Amino acid sequence: MECISVAQAASRWGVSERSVRNYCAQGRVPGAALAGKTWRVPADAEKPPRANAKAAEGNRELLQRLDEERRAKVRGGIYHKLQVEFTYNSNHIEGSRLSRDQTRLIFETATVGAGGSAIRVDDIIEASNHFRCIDYCIDNARRPLSEAMVKKLHRMLKTGTTDDGLSWFAVGDYKMLPNEVAGMRTAQPEEVVGQMRALLDEYNAKAPHSLGQILDFHVRFERIHPFQDGNGRVGRLIMLKECLANDIVPFVIADDMKLFYYRGLAEGDDEPGFLTDTCLAAQDRFKEWLGYFRIPFVE
Repeated sequence: MECISVAQAASRWGVSERSVRNYCAQGRVPGAALAGKTWRVPADAEKPPRANAKAAEGNRELLQRLDEERRAKVRGGIYHKLQVEFTYNSNHIEGSRLSRDQTRLIFETATVGAGGSAIRVDDIIEASNHFRCIDYCIDNARRPLSEAMVKKLHRMLKTGTTDDGLSWFAVGDYKMLPNEVAGMRTAQPEEVVGQMRALLDEYNAKAPHSLGQILDFHVRFERIHPFQDGNGRVGRLIMLKECLANDIVPFVIADDMKLFYYRGLAEGDDEPGFLTDTCLAAQDRFKEWLGYFRIPFVE
């Protein structure tokens, strides 16, 4: 029987090498066998289908639990954990100086400890705003992603910050000035409307979505970079919403994953598996949280 390598199967199926190894280990690739420590995949093997309806049903409890705990104001549950960890890490990646404990204090008491160093007002405002953005994602998880929703997330995130008072900074609307990300050019302001609408139309036509499609949207969104600032945080909030919408276990890109995450975005065309592996590692951490809080999920 002719076999191919994990790398060849990953390239053929459009997934990461880690995903191929997981498929093999789970017995989802008929004929796959270990040769030492390396999986050999039958050359005619097909990519395993997406999780079935039963699996999706198993992951729906998370959205319900998040909504219930928010409405009941439960402390110390998965909703509380998501709010603090997602807000702390996503803002910290973008330069916030708030500590995890300060972020938690803002969420729990709407106050912040002084600590030993100066605290930027924008960091506090954006943390508080980010909590509301997560609530918006939970409330609107089942609605199709739209241009209005993307702009609403940006407006919620940036309202009340110093950027909000700048004449050239459009809070809740697309950028007015050209910008770069990590030294790379992005869409010109006059190109943003057309590119964003095309991206959303193409994405929504494929519903329901796989994790791979959500990550592909994220890469393309970040390359358009539609807003003057806040693109990374809005993009990661969209991924949260879309994971909840498609009954996929979500993930939080932790600050210690930042370099891997940035590399995944930069090399999304040539090595899409790099971002996938980073997000799967983050998803594994989220699954640990689900296990701790006894929330069932399906791989």
